Amino acid sequence: MLKDKLNQYNIILASGSPRRQQFFKEMEIPFTIQLKEIEEIYPDTLKAKEITNYLAELKANAFGNLKENDILITSDTIVWHEEKALGKPKDYKDAFNMLQSMSSKTHEVITSVSFKTSNKTETIHEITKVTFKKLSDTEISFYLDNYKPFDKAGSYGIQEWIGLIGISKIEGSYTNVVGLPVEKVYSKLLDYAKIY
Repeated sequence: MLKDKLNQYNIILASGSPRRQQFFKEMEIPFTIQLKEIEEIYPDTLKAKEITNYLAELKANAFGNLKENDILITSDTIVWHEEKALGKPKDYKDAFNMLQSMSSKTHEVITSVSFKTSNKTETIHEITKVTFKKLSDTEISFYLDNYKPFDKAGSYGIQEWIGLIGISKIEGSYTNVVGLPVEKVYSKLLDYAKIY
Protein backbone atom coordinates (compact mmCIF):
# COMPACT_ATOMS: atom_id res chain seq x y z
CA MET A 1 0.00 0.00 0.00
CA LEU A 2 0.98 3.64 0.41
CA LYS A 3 3.80 2.96 2.89
CA ASP A 4 5.65 0.90 0.28
CA LYS A 5 5.28 3.67 -2.30
CA LEU A 6 6.60 6.29 0.10
CA ASN A 7 9.73 4.40 1.18
CA GLN A 8 11.94 6.94 -0.64
CA TYR A 9 10.60 9.67 1.62
CA ASN A 10 11.14 10.65 5.21
CA ILE A 11 7.69 11.75 6.43
CA ILE A 12 7.88 14.26 9.27
CA LEU A 13 4.67 15.03 11.17
CA ALA A 14 5.05 18.34 13.00
CA SER A 15 2.11 17.91 15.36
CA GLY A 16 1.80 17.14 19.04
CA SER A 17 -1.85 16.17 18.55
CA PRO A 18 -2.41 12.56 19.66
CA ARG A 19 -5.39 12.37 17.27
CA ARG A 20 -3.33 13.35 14.22
CA GLN A 21 -0.54 10.98 15.22
CA GLN A 22 -3.07 8.16 15.59
CA PHE A 23 -4.48 8.82 12.11
CA PHE A 24 -1.00 8.45 10.61
CA LYS A 25 -0.51 5.18 12.46
CA GLU A 26 -3.89 3.92 11.23
CA MET A 27 -3.01 4.88 7.63
CA GLU A 28 0.11 2.72 8.16
CA ILE A 29 2.40 5.51 7.00
CA PRO A 30 5.87 5.47 8.61
CA PHE A 31 6.61 8.88 10.12
CA THR A 32 8.66 10.68 12.72
CA ILE A 33 7.45 13.48 14.97
CA GLN A 34 9.31 16.78 15.16
CA LEU A 35 7.92 19.76 17.01
CA LYS A 36 8.87 23.42 17.02
CA GLU A 37 7.31 25.95 19.33
CA ILE A 38 5.79 28.86 17.45
CA GLU A 39 3.44 31.63 18.45
CA GLU A 40 0.19 30.99 16.61
CA ILE A 41 -0.54 34.63 15.81
CA TYR A 42 -2.15 35.69 12.55
CA PRO A 43 -3.22 39.04 11.04
CA ASP A 44 -6.73 39.93 12.20
CA THR A 45 -7.73 40.70 8.61
CA LEU A 46 -7.71 36.96 7.81
CA LYS A 47 -10.95 34.96 7.78
CA ALA A 48 -11.92 31.28 7.84
CA LYS A 49 -9.55 29.12 5.73
CA GLU A 50 -7.15 32.05 5.32
CA ILE A 51 -6.37 31.67 9.04
CA THR A 52 -5.68 27.93 8.97
CA ASN A 53 -3.69 28.20 5.71
CA TYR A 54 -1.57 30.94 7.24
CA LEU A 55 -0.92 29.04 10.49
CA ALA A 56 -0.18 25.70 8.80
CA GLU A 57 2.38 27.45 6.56
CA LEU A 58 3.79 29.42 9.51
CA LYS A 59 4.44 26.10 11.29
CA ALA A 60 6.07 24.65 8.14
CA ASN A 61 8.31 27.69 7.65
CA ALA A 62 9.68 27.31 11.18
CA PHE A 63 11.64 24.27 9.97
CA GLY A 64 13.88 26.03 7.45
CA ASN A 65 15.77 23.85 4.97
CA LEU A 66 14.72 20.24 4.47
CA LYS A 67 16.62 17.32 2.97
CA GLU A 68 15.74 16.22 -0.55
CA ASN A 69 13.65 13.23 0.55
CA ASP A 70 11.80 14.96 3.43
CA ILE A 71 8.08 15.66 3.39
CA LEU A 72 7.14 17.86 6.34
CA ILE A 73 3.44 17.89 7.25
CA THR A 74 1.97 20.65 9.41
CA SER A 75 -1.66 21.50 10.07
CA ASP A 76 -4.02 23.79 11.88
CA THR A 77 -7.70 23.51 12.78
CA ILE A 78 -10.20 26.15 13.83
CA VAL A 79 -13.91 26.26 14.44
CA TRP A 80 -15.42 29.12 12.41
CA HIS A 81 -18.63 30.34 13.99
CA GLU A 82 -20.56 33.55 13.38
CA GLU A 83 -17.64 35.16 11.53
CA LYS A 84 -15.24 34.37 14.37
CA ALA A 85 -12.44 31.83 14.80
CA LEU A 86 -12.77 29.64 17.87
CA GLY A 87 -9.41 28.13 18.75
CA LYS A 88 -8.49 26.26 21.94
CA PRO A 89 -10.24 27.72 25.00
CA LYS A 90 -8.30 29.87 27.45
CA ASP A 91 -10.03 28.34 30.47
CA TYR A 92 -13.19 26.59 31.71
CA LYS A 93 -15.39 29.67 31.37
CA ASP A 94 -14.16 30.30 27.80
CA ALA A 95 -14.90 26.66 26.89
CA PHE A 96 -18.39 26.89 28.42
CA ASN A 97 -19.16 30.08 26.48
CA MET A 98 -17.97 28.55 23.21
CA LEU A 99 -20.20 25.49 23.55
CA GLN A 100 -23.14 27.62 24.66
CA SER A 101 -22.69 29.87 21.59
CA MET A 102 -22.76 26.84 19.24
CA SER A 103 -25.84 25.28 20.84
CA SER A 104 -28.74 24.91 18.33
CA LYS A 105 -26.53 26.30 15.54
CA THR A 106 -24.27 25.21 12.68
CA HIS A 107 -20.56 26.00 12.63
CA GLU A 108 -17.67 25.09 10.34
CA VAL A 109 -14.60 23.08 11.24
CA ILE A 110 -11.71 24.14 8.99
CA THR A 111 -8.39 22.32 8.79
CA SER A 112 -5.45 23.25 6.58
CA VAL A 113 -2.54 20.90 5.95
CA SER A 114 0.80 22.00 4.50
CA PHE A 115 3.19 19.64 2.73
CA LYS A 116 6.70 21.09 2.58
CA THR A 117 9.60 19.57 0.64
CA SER A 118 13.05 20.94 -0.13
CA ASN A 119 11.71 22.84 -3.14
CA LYS A 120 8.04 23.69 -2.55
CA THR A 121 5.16 24.04 -0.10
CA GLU A 122 1.59 22.98 -0.94
CA THR A 123 -1.38 23.66 1.32
CA ILE A 124 -4.78 22.00 1.17
CA HIS A 125 -7.85 22.58 3.32
CA GLU A 126 -11.15 20.95 4.24
CA ILE A 127 -14.37 22.51 5.58
CA THR A 128 -17.00 20.48 7.43
CA LYS A 129 -20.34 21.85 8.66
CA VAL A 130 -21.41 20.63 12.10
CA THR A 131 -24.79 21.28 13.75
CA PHE A 132 -25.38 20.98 17.49
CA LYS A 133 -28.76 20.29 19.04
CA LYS A 134 -29.78 22.54 21.93
CA LEU A 135 -27.23 21.84 24.66
CA SER A 136 -28.33 22.39 28.24
CA ASP A 137 -25.99 24.06 30.72
CA THR A 138 -25.95 20.78 32.65
CA GLU A 139 -24.80 18.84 29.57
CA ILE A 140 -22.07 21.38 28.84
CA SER A 141 -20.85 21.32 32.46
CA PHE A 142 -20.89 17.50 32.56
CA TYR A 143 -18.83 17.34 29.39
CA LEU A 144 -16.26 19.93 30.50
CA ASP A 145 -15.92 18.38 33.98
CA ASN A 146 -15.46 14.83 32.70
CA TYR A 147 -13.68 15.22 29.36
CA LYS A 148 -11.71 18.44 29.83
CA PRO A 149 -11.49 19.33 26.10
CA PHE A 150 -9.22 22.32 26.69
CA ASP A 151 -6.70 21.24 24.04
CA LYS A 152 -9.32 21.21 21.28
CA ALA A 153 -10.42 23.93 18.88
CA GLY A 154 -13.98 24.96 19.72
CA SER A 155 -13.76 23.13 23.08
CA TYR A 156 -15.08 19.80 21.88
CA GLY A 157 -14.14 16.48 20.36
CA ILE A 158 -16.71 14.97 18.00
CA GLN A 159 -15.49 11.49 18.97
CA GLU A 160 -16.32 12.11 22.63
CA TRP A 161 -19.56 12.12 24.68
CA ILE A 162 -20.66 15.57 23.46
CA GLY A 163 -20.41 14.37 19.85
CA LEU A 164 -22.53 11.32 20.57
CA ILE A 165 -25.33 13.16 22.37
CA GLY A 166 -25.08 16.67 20.95
CA ILE A 167 -24.38 16.65 17.22
CA SER A 168 -27.51 16.41 15.12
CA LYS A 169 -25.96 16.84 11.65
CA ILE A 170 -22.60 16.76 9.91
CA GLU A 171 -21.92 17.73 6.28
CA GLY A 172 -18.51 16.73 5.00
CA SER A 173 -15.49 14.90 6.38
CA TYR A 174 -15.82 13.34 9.84
CA THR A 175 -12.05 12.91 10.27
CA ASN A 176 -11.60 16.61 9.56
CA VAL A 177 -13.66 17.41 12.66
CA VAL A 178 -11.49 15.03 14.69
CA GLY A 179 -8.48 17.05 13.51
CA LEU A 180 -7.22 15.90 10.12
CA PRO A 181 -8.94 15.42 6.72
CA VAL A 182 -7.42 11.97 6.35
CA GLU A 183 -8.81 11.21 2.88
CA LYS A 184 -7.27 14.40 1.45
CA VAL A 185 -3.93 13.82 3.19
CA TYR A 186 -3.81 10.24 1.90
CA SER A 187 -4.62 11.42 -1.62
CA LYS A 188 -1.93 14.11 -1.54
CA LEU A 189 0.68 11.61 -0.30
CA LEU A 190 -0.34 9.29 -3.15
CA ASP A 191 0.53 12.14 -5.53
CA TYR A 192 4.02 12.31 -3.99
CA ALA A 193 4.38 8.54 -4.31
CA LYS A 194 3.63 8.77 -8.03
CA ILE A 195 6.48 11.24 -8.58
CA TYR A 196 8.94 8.38 -8.20
